[in-house]
Amino acid sequence: MRRGVVHHKQLHVDHEAQAEARVPDSVARLRALNVELAVERLEIELVTSMQAIESEWRALDLDNLNSLHQSYDWCAAWVEAHRRPLAVIVGKADADTAFILPVEIVSSRGIRIAKFIGADHSNINTGLFAADFAAALGSIAPEHLSAMLKAALGDHADLLLLQNIPLSWRERPNPLVRLPTVQNQNYAYQLPLLENWEATLKQLNAKNRRKKFRVQSKRLEALGGFEYVAGGTPEEQHRLLDAFFAQKSQRFQALGLPDVFSDAETKEFLHGAIDARDPGIPAFGLEMHAIQLKGEHDGHIAALAGISRKGDHVVCQFSSIDESIAADASPGEFLFWQMIQRQQDHGVSLFDFGLGDQSYKRSWAPEETAHYDVVLPMNARGAAMGLLHRTITRGKALVKSHPRLYKIAQRMRRFA
Repeated sequence: MRRGVVHHKQLHVDHEAQAEARVPDSVARLRALNVELAVERLEIELVTSMQAIESEWRALDLDNLNSLHQSYDWCAAWVEAHRRPLAVIVGKADADTAFILPVEIVSSRGIRIAKFIGADHSNINTGLFAADFAAALGSIAPEHLSAMLKAALGDHADLLLLQNIPLSWRERPNPLVRLPTVQNQNYAYQLPLLENWEATLKQLNAKNRRKKFRVQSKRLEALGGFEYVAGGTPEEQHRLLDAFFAQKSQRFQALGLPDVFSDAETKEFLHGAIDARDPGIPAFGLEMHAIQLKGEHDGHIAALAGISRKGDHVVCQFSSIDESIAADASPGEFLFWQMIQRQQDHGVSLFDFGLGDQSYKRSWAPEETAHYDVVLPMNARGAAMGLLHRTITRGKALVKSHPRLYKIAQRMRRFA
């Protein structure tokens, strides 16, 4: 049975929320009424330059419930690398920015598709919503919102396809899922980090987990020891990212799978994400972590991973292992122990393993979250492509729900 994500407590004091709690009910009701009245006058405009709305964008970035994948710096790194046409959707309620949907135009089979910027390398998408307006936007009739989006986007795209959106994220419902949707075939997997490491491990099989960790540690020490590399200078992180590309390429080749990190644009984007950091939130676009061997195999990188952070939420973007040395020490799993424990000690309350069902994620993550795709055609061509997307997505979901079918599909993919 699929389980929804639990309500996670914030570890950081939210002073703004405390101030809100002191607002008299009458003032709160008046403010809510003003927001609802403003939403009734909602207008949607299209912007083709990120810089034109940078200040409004960065203001919405400050809300930690808006996904890091829609943050200004993350999107800027992608746009700089790929240089696709932009059609950023901006919702204005009177003089206030109610929401921003960072969208680019991608062509597929001659169809213009408006997608989230960097959609192919994102694990959770929410759009950017002002907190006051997020709930009020739910009062707009879905047909009216659809019509407004079509009017704004119709000359630029045939289909609006916004993928991997949770119905709600940490108790905040997402207004976008009131539009036409299909459930995505992939779930995301999360581990809540509780008040201490002991409490976090109790959500799992703590005794077995600790035993495996001790065995892995002894095997790595028997090889001469190891160093857990967490972040480091920008130069060191860029070096580790290049090592990841090489390691992952070999892994994909051994499995007979296509290398999704092979193109120059993706590599440039991820290098750019390393340089996107905002210690004030705290947030970083990408930070590299690794298990590096000592002794006879000094310098050998046994496992690598890249994580992103916004507020108290960390997402693992990718990971890889080199099984030529220390395979019996399970360096990939050992790296996750080190990373998660470090995040526990640095104010993180949710470690996200991202999209895709894999056994190591299930072994760590007691919670999973369903994602949905908004599929809104602008015209007949877009309707045909939207129908194709729905059909393919449901077909993939069906295959993934039957283990035998999924194994067959994986074999076919290797020989495709």
